[in-house]
Amino acid sequence: MVADSQRENGRKLLKEMLGDAYFEKREQSTNDFNRPLRQFSETYAFGDIWSRPGLPKKVRSMLCMAMLTALGKPAELRLHVNSAINNGCTLEEIQEVLYQTVAYCGIPATIEAFKVAEEVLKERGLLK
Repeated sequence: MVADSQRENGRKLLKEMLGDAYFEKREQSTNDFNRPLRQFSETYAFGDIWSRPGLPKKVRSMLCMAMLTALGKPAELRLHVNSAINNGCTLEEIQEVLYQTVAYCGIPATIEAFKVAEEVLKERGLLK
């Protein structure tokens, strides 16, 4: 079935973007309650949208960071800052994407996004 292969492609991409440790933790925490949402995400968010050829993963990561800042979703932003690094975004590019949001999302949203990004960058040894 198309959805099955699309889901497998999405799972492969998810693992590639977020790393083995994240993927294994996600697998271990999947249960009957969250399974439908995770399968949807694997199939459609990663197996369809993220897999499309129209934009490089790096650009998709930049878009996600901006949108998640606008939406005020720091937990998801944390994941996407990590995947942005894995997708080739530099510290300067992450900074510029988040700085761009200040004019459109406001200072409080951007401050929160910078805090999240700084935590991730420090955890990854990219910021002192």
